[in-house]
Amino acid sequence: MHEVTTREPARQHPPGRDTAGDVGQSPGEGAAARWRSLPVELLLLFAMFVAYRAGRLVTSDQTSTAFANAHRLWHVERWMRLPRETHVQAWLLNDVHLAELANTYYAVAHFPATLAFLVFMFLRRPRHYPWVRRTIVLLSGAALVVHVLYPLAPPRMRPDLGFVDTGAVFGPDVYGPPEGGNIVNQFAAMPSLHIGWALLVATGLIVAMRSRWRWLWLLHPLVTGLVVVGTANHWWLDGVVAVVLLAAALGLALLPDRLRPPPDAPAASAWPAGQAPPRRPARRRPSGSTPS
Repeated sequence: MHEVTTREPARQHPPGRDTAGDVGQSPGEGAAARWRSLPVELLLLFAMFVAYRAGRLVTSDQTSTAFANAHRLWHVERWMRLPRETHVQAWLLNDVHLAELANTYYAVAHFPATLAFLVFMFLRRPRHYPWVRRTIVLLSGAALVVHVLYPLAPPRMRPDLGFVDTGAVFGPDVYGPPEGGNIVNQFAAMPSLHIGWALLVATGLIVAMRSRWRWLWLLHPLVTGLVVVGTANHWWLDGVVAVVLLAAALGLALLPDRLRPPPDAPAASAWPAGQAPPRRPARRRPSGSTPS
């Protein structure tokens, strides 16, 4: 039986539309382009981190306000019946080596892990990188606003409530005394970007990867939360506020992708007025065939 084969018609484009962007790059060309633009991305992210650090210094001299806010926050947590942070720290203080490990994790895992995550997403998961970058910028910007409006002393500055500064006692200590001229603002406890960034790292990797083991990335924010509370660097509510801000930042970061039309759907205004887009002709069935 003779079969009639038909060729798929070329895709129609709106009149005057530039179709050069429809031809995708090869994987090698795309990887090379990303490598060339990586220094620019790193420079932009570094500028964001520097601006964030510099902005935190605005409230570095509001000692009395920060301690008053910490006193009120402590009572709010008791009113909410949250578990006491001192219970987590008591478990940590049972082992000197565990306390030192927690201090080291707090000191060295925050920025390197986040930076490595951003580089990985940029090079290996470029489709997800734009919303990740938008999210971390929005989250950090919102956190900076809260730091300025609500200076807060961390628990380690409240030994009267039973807290121990594990960094000062066991080391390594990343802060030093507040009056020691340290350029880091120690009254920027709320929100905890340690928790916010760690949860963003886990979220991005779970979304971008397909391995059934990808859910283990949730251990990163979980361990981070226990570390920042156990070392008395953050209150429970610092982490809660970070999670809320991250959810809001994710919603805003994903909004452009939701509003963007599908790549194959031409805009309604791209065709002349009164002229409908051409319809694709129906395929011809082979002669002698009957519909199923």
